[in-house]
Amino acid sequence: MCASSNRRSAPPSDRPVPLAQIVDEARRLASAALQQDVPIRLLGGLAIRISVDGPFHPALAREYKDIDFVTLKNTGQAATGLFTELGYEPDREFNAFNGGTRLLFHDPANARQLDVFVGAFRMCHRIPIDGRISVDPMTLPLAELLLTKLQVVDLNEKDLRDIVALLHHHEVADRDGQAINAQRVAKLCSDDWGLWRTCKMSFARVREGLELYELTGEERAAVESRLDRLWERIDTEPKSRGWRLRDRIGDRKRWYEQPEEVEA
Repeated sequence: MCASSNRRSAPPSDRPVPLAQIVDEARRLASAALQQDVPIRLLGGLAIRISVDGPFHPALAREYKDIDFVTLKNTGQAATGLFTELGYEPDREFNAFNGGTRLLFHDPANARQLDVFVGAFRMCHRIPIDGRISVDPMTLPLAELLLTKLQVVDLNEKDLRDIVALLHHHEVADRDGQAINAQRVAKLCSDDWGLWRTCKMSFARVREGLELYELTGEERAAVESRLDRLWERIDTEPKSRGWRLRDRIGDRKRWYEQPEEVEA
């Protein structure tokens, strides 16, 4: 579903103006949400960039076009108030029709779009956030960040690069913090056969695509080792009854959604 093309005016002069540098702007927004105790967290490539303490591998860096957030159900009004206060213009028509699952805001000065998923991340698959949004103060937890990329059926180079960046900069362990929580990834995949199936495809594509990036042999081996460790954790996790029933059908029935692009 595309957003409306309703006319948007410049923000009032007394309202903060979004920063031109998108990484700095993402930090500004996430920090403001934290200070005002609004349960909003960054996701997407910017969240992956901000999750890294220290230098980001230059071979895995990329440009960022827009800013993506996720928030809890029933906090859309708080999100709208926050982003409006910070200099963004809500797309009123789009938000009126889609506010239960998605909100859209605009930054005309920098020709940028700000997208907010409400209640869960939904694209090809649904990634729940209930009980997990407070794990990290700025971004979605690393496990869920990785899954928002692995769940893409038609994985593009941007998504592939983000996956490799996450696996390069973060270890895989059964905990949160600066590690990708393998237990969480395995649990979600063991409850959802469709998500598991798409992740299996994505794992294969990541392995094939590693040669695209200027990583040393040691760096490539470390990413592959983390992929192996993560898939072993997924593979050995007990599967739910629903997973086992869906496994009988396999690829004979489409297992993913086909999301429409939301554009300004």
